[in-house]
Order: sequence, then structure tokens, then C-alpha cells
Amino acid sequence: MKWAIIIVGMISLVWSVWSCSRTGENEITTIDPVDEILATTLEKHGSQVLKHADLTFTFRDYQYTMIRDGGVFQYERQFMDKEGQIIRDVLTNDAFTRFIDGEETSLSAKKAGSYGRSVNSVIYFATLPLALEDPAVQPTYLGETQVKNKSYHQLKITFRQEGGGKDFEDEFVYWIGKEDFLIDYFAYNYQTDGGGARFRVAYNERVVEGVRFVDYKNYKPIEPSMDIAKFASLYEQDGLKEVSVIETANIVLTVD
Repeated sequence: MKWAIIIVGMISLVWSVWSCSRTGENEITTIDPVDEILATTLEKHGSQVLKHADLTFTFRDYQYTMIRDGGVFQYERQFMDKEGQIIRDVLTNDAFTRFIDGEETSLSAKKAGSYGRSVNSVIYFATLPLALEDPAVQPTYLGETQVKNKSYHQLKITFRQEGGGKDFEDEFVYWIGKEDFLIDYFAYNYQTDGGGARFRVAYNERVVEGVRFVDYKNYKPIEPSMDIAKFASLYEQDGLKEVSVIETANIVLTVD
């Protein structure tokens, strides 16, 4: 009788575990630790707010606008050129268009691609980590590390060629606080314009409508290197040289 009770109990336990791991008749769910880290990071930065919002800010005398409604987006950059003309660049899911004093102008495919990538790049960095939800993103967990006596998750990001854009070969590494899940540092290497690598240090944190925004100090390695996973160590050892600051100002966020 005792053995019968034990066997029934074991069957019940197995069935309970099996049932909790299933969402449908033939579907088993598993939680990837990397996906969990990214999901928490997006939540802590308030990135979900940006999915249905209008954002404007200035960067180096250019005014940028992001209008998003889920996966539908419109990114804009506006400035005055040396001739006093008002240039308005508009990038959407479908195309890039340049307007000069309100009139659409014709551009070669090369120039349209270059201008479009420039607009996208600024908004990409200003709204991090929002872009880490892109389907082309391929995250890899590099383990835990410490920078300036703080513990971090270290994540490497690469991109699938399909949907990854022209710069799909670029690589990123993010240092995400183990306790607060905030991005304090990230590094990236790129292949365009002769290639190179940079390391950014976040500062001037502020929260607007629940979204974390930061500025960055931008560094490059003193000795040429593309091994970006080691850049935090180089930073602590004074192996990096500051080359610029990345500052966004006049942030206005309107949430739908």
C-alpha cells in the first residue's frame, strides 16, 4: 500500500511539473536568462513607453524627432545649412526623404542611404535600450564582471543579416548592472568608414515621463583594438582616450 501511494505521488509530481512547463498541447516554454535580463533592462529604462510616443531633442545643433506607434515609426532631423536653407530629413519604415525649404529633393541611393543611417544612428543611441527588442538582435551572455567595484551582466549583441540593415556586421557589448539592470557602459565596433571601435560611459542620468535618458563620454582605445569585450578593463587601466561627448538636450516626450 505504501509503495502504491509513493508511485501515485511521483506521477502527480511529474504531471504537475510537466503541466506548468506547457502553454499548449505541444508547446513547452523555457525562459532564456539572456531574454530575462534584456526584458528587465528594458523595463527599468522605461523603454516600453517609447513604443507609443512622440520624442523630440536636440543634438549638436540638430533637432531630432521620433514618432512611434508600435512598429510604425517616423524619424526626423531638421537643421539650417550654410546657405540658410531649412533641411528636413525624414526616415520611415519605407523610405528616406529630404526636404529643402519644404520642397522634396531628389537624392542618389547612396546619399539617401547615408543620410538615413545617420538619422537612425542618433535616435538609436538616444533611446537605448529600445532597439534591443529588434528581431534581428542576437544576444549572447558573456558572464558577470565588475567595473569600478560594481557588478555587471556582460551581454554581446550581434545582428542577423536579414533585418539587420547594412551595418549588420557591427558588434556591441553592454554592461548591465546586476542589481539595478541599468546600462552604465557599452562598446561597439563598426566596419564602415574604415572601421573602428568605441566605448561609452553614461552620465547625467535623468528620467522624463518614466524613461531614463543619459549622455555619454565617448572613448577609443589608445592601442588599436576591436576586442570590445575588454574595453571596460582598458577603461579602468587608462587604456582608452576620450574623443567626444554625446549630449542630448531639450528632451520633450509626449506619451500616447
